Formats: sequence, structure tokens, C-alpha cells
Amino acid sequence: MLLYIHIPFCDSKCSYCAFNSYVDKFHLKEHYMDALLIQLEFELKRFNVAPKMIESLFIGGGTPSTVSPKLYEKIFEMLKPYLGENIEITSEANPNSATKEWLSGMFNLGVNRISFGVQSFNKDKLKLLNRAHTALQAKEAILNAKKIGFENLSLDLIYATFGDTKELLDSDIQTAFSLPINHLSAYALTIEEGTPFELKPHMSKEKITLTSWLFKKITDFGFKQYEISNFGSYRSRHNLGYWEYKDYIGLGSGAVGKLNLERYYPTNSVEEYINNPLNIKIESLTPEDKKMEQIFLGLRSCVGVPKTILNKDELKKAELLVKEKKLIIKNDTFYNNNYLLADEIALFIS
Repeated sequence: MLLYIHIPFCDSKCSYCAFNSYVDKFHLKEHYMDALLIQLEFELKRFNVAPKMIESLFIGGGTPSTVSPKLYEKIFEMLKPYLGENIEITSEANPNSATKEWLSGMFNLGVNRISFGVQSFNKDKLKLLNRAHTALQAKEAILNAKKIGFENLSLDLIYATFGDTKELLDSDIQTAFSLPINHLSAYALTIEEGTPFELKPHMSKEKITLTSWLFKKITDFGFKQYEISNFGSYRSRHNLGYWEYKDYIGLGSGAVGKLNLERYYPTNSVEEYINNPLNIKIESLTPEDKKMEQIFLGLRSCVGVPKTILNKDELKKAELLVKEKKLIIKNDTFYNNNYLLADEIALFIS
């Protein structure tokens, strides 16, 4: 069982961001955190969560580092009996708001992994993406987190951006690996509806040759790729849980939860969520929906696709891809060794 908590507050809205996040609702923070408690109590019952059953907790956003550790205390208190032994507890953070005090406060609550939204160490690229931090702030925040005691540190980088060159990306990678991280996420810039970049489609410039070069550069530093966007000497248990199709509670405005063949969607409106955190839409999935998702998730990650979930035709296609060396099979599971072809392979099989 996984638990995700969504924090919708941000100190700036990035040009590419389509997540449920706001820069003008800080005055609602305390009410929002109280609403999370109401939904949490409800979900613990709906999911029939037993003591020590939650194996990973991820606080995302938005920007969790815009909320004081003090405001997280009641949530952690309620969760205490349900958190498993040696649980992975991750919080996302932006370098400009992840102060020493904030990092120390979260560490004292039990958070043991920080994922920093860095995106780039290049001044012009940070400005283009409308990021609120500087390269120096990013470096200092990561070093501070290490000094405080966080052993598992990750950072995000964005590529396939207008103006990207090998030199720029190489500089970002070199800087990233000069810092005490054991995980790195590299995301291709995508143009989403409702974002400032929607009217500037030219801002996204992905070239497969450059992407392949970037991935090799990261793995040359010893970080193994375990999903299309994720690399590390440490693998996030929370990430793996999603790809393994485990059930997860989604807490907060704009979050998503899944239990068996049902998905749960709390309202995207922060104000509506505060007024009624149990206004949750339910989507029913079919066994076919589940299989399709398992195929797509499995082929874009190290999880793979179990032979047992495929029908006769799908199995025949998968075995053909093994012969063509596009897939490998081990322990009755099909694995993809080129994540950049994941979607095409999944579509061919299904």
C-alpha cells in the first residue's frame, strides 16, 4: 500500500506546469492541511489499512516545501501506527523554499528522502522555464539536506527544451553528479494544455539522438536506468510501487487513488476540497483497462510484463519481439531493454 499527499501551493508557476498548483492560495494552507486529515481518516477505513501496512509515503505538488513542517505534524501523528518498518518517506522540494529550517523540520518528522525540483543549473534555462531558484540555491539546498542527515537525495532535470545543446546538458549532468545524490529523474519537456507554453509549441525540441546521448551520459556515471525517466544507485520504492500496479491512497486536491479496479479523484478545486474533502469521484476500471496499464507501465520500467496476463495473440507478438531482440524474457516476464521504444512496443503487443 502506497500513500501520496498532494500539496497544491507554489511560490511560482512554471511555464510548462500542468499540475494542480496555485501561487495565490497561500492563505488557505492551514484549512487545507486540516481537510487532508478528514480525507486521510476516511481513506484509512476505505482501504482497510492495517498497522504497519503503508510501505511508502510521497508528498508531492505543487511545492511541499512552501508548507511549514509544523502544519504536517497532525498528519504524521495520525499516520504513525500505519507506517511500515523502514518505510521510504519522500517529499518534493524547491531549492528556494527548502531552507535549513524546513529540511530539519521534515527530517525530524521522519521524512528520509528529498526530491529536489532543480530542472537545470543554467541561468538562462531556469529563466525560460520560469523557475524561482538559482543554480547556487539548488546546490546549497542539496548540500544542506545531506548535512542534516538525508541519505537518499534526488534531483529532477528537464531536457528537450528549446535551446538545449550537448554542452548545456553535459554541464547540468556534471553539476548534478558533483552533488551527494543517489537518484536522478530526467524528464522531456512536454507541452500541456492550459500552460504558458501551450501557445509556444516550439519550446519543446526533442531529438532522439540527443536523448539517447543524455541517457548514456547519466548511466556512464553509474546510475542505472530503471524507468524511462528515472536513474539511480537507489531505486525509489514509491515509484516502483506505481509501476508494479500496487494500490495507493491519493490524498488532497487533484490527487488520484486506486484500490483494486476503482480510481478515486478528489476535486481539483482547493476551496471545494476544503469545504468537502470527501467529494471524491470514482472511476471503475475493467480487467482489460488494468492489463493495458500493466503492459504500458511494465514496458517503460524494470518491472516488465508477466507472461500470464497476455492472451494468445499478445503472447505471440511478444515472443516475436523477443526473436527480433526488442524484448527479453526472464522468469516468465517480458522486459524491454530500450525504454524509448516502450510505447511503440506496448501498442504493437496490445
